[in-house]
Amino acid sequence: MSDDARYADGRERPLDLGALDTEDLKVISALVQDAVFPATEMRWERRRRRFALLVNRFRWEDRPAAEARARPYERTRALLIVENVERVSSLGIDRDDPDTVLSLLALDYDGPPEGPGTLTFVLAGDGAIRLAVEALEVRLRDVTRPYAAPSGKAPDHGA
Repeated sequence: MSDDARYADGRERPLDLGALDTEDLKVISALVQDAVFPATEMRWERRRRRFALLVNRFRWEDRPAAEARARPYERTRALLIVENVERVSSLGIDRDDPDTVLSLLALDYDGPPEGPGTLTFVLAGDGAIRLAVEALEVRLRDVTRPYAAPSGKAPDHGA
């Protein structure tokens, strides 16, 4: 059995970004826009006060290069991790249905960066995940090599 390809085997480097304030969070929010994930890929580690998602994110940072070279758009698997989580709630999500696939539209933070505050994962279809956090601390880390987006298209929200 051969090992899976690692992102680091390619020319580009995987993203590994952190956000401790709202300006940094805007960058991460833009990079995870249109990320998709099954409801089963959400984890709240209550004792560690950590919430994590394993998402398939569209590589917005690669879109201009893909269009310039007429090559497929790409996605990659990424971990989106939030620290200092005190409480998790959701709206419009059936977490017991393994076939439920959610689409992340944005990350929105309400409160001072030093906390406490509320981090909301805004989902397509009026769904949301709300995290009560002691302080804002978010990390986005790519964990696989990019792959061709199955749809062959860039996400489009219409004009």
